[in-house]
Amino acid sequence: MRRLLRALPIILFSFLLYLLYSGSIRIYDIVTGIVVSIIIGIVMAPIVIENWRKSLDLYRFFYLIKYIIVYFFIYEVKSHLNVIRIGLSPSMSIRPGIVRVPIRSRSGYALTLVSLSITNTPGTIVIDVDEGKNVLYVNWIYVTTVKPEEVYREVAENFDANAQKIFD
Repeated sequence: MRRLLRALPIILFSFLLYLLYSGSIRIYDIVTGIVVSIIIGIVMAPIVIENWRKSLDLYRFFYLIKYIIVYFFIYEVKSHLNVIRIGLSPSMSIRPGIVRVPIRSRSGYALTLVSLSITNTPGTIVIDVDEGKNVLYVNWIYVTTVKPEEVYREVAENFDANAQKIFD
């Protein structure tokens, strides 16, 4: 029973993903989805899930949904508009550089979310991760400072704060 509880988050996610991609809610598809999801969940849970209670916490789930909405509709739009402005300006005012960004998140999942969020945001890309020191090295299109705390505030603070609420 404990093994099944540990696998439950992966089972639910796999089943919902299966239904979404199959596009069908016939009995055959539902039964197949349940069987495949249980197998995937039991096999993957020991590898992916550290604490199953954390993964079923609704508080964390709502923060994840909020983060997805805010990220795609605010952070991404602002960054795209900024890169468009830079690209269309006649003077091409860029100051590219590689900066060191300290991250406060502790878990590997949170560090991955922050790294992917920075990389997916136009104008920044993570080029290296130092997990031992919790530091990201980011290629930034318009470097305004090289002080790690100020860079953190400008590049990663919003992403890191949300990742901590979701994963730590």
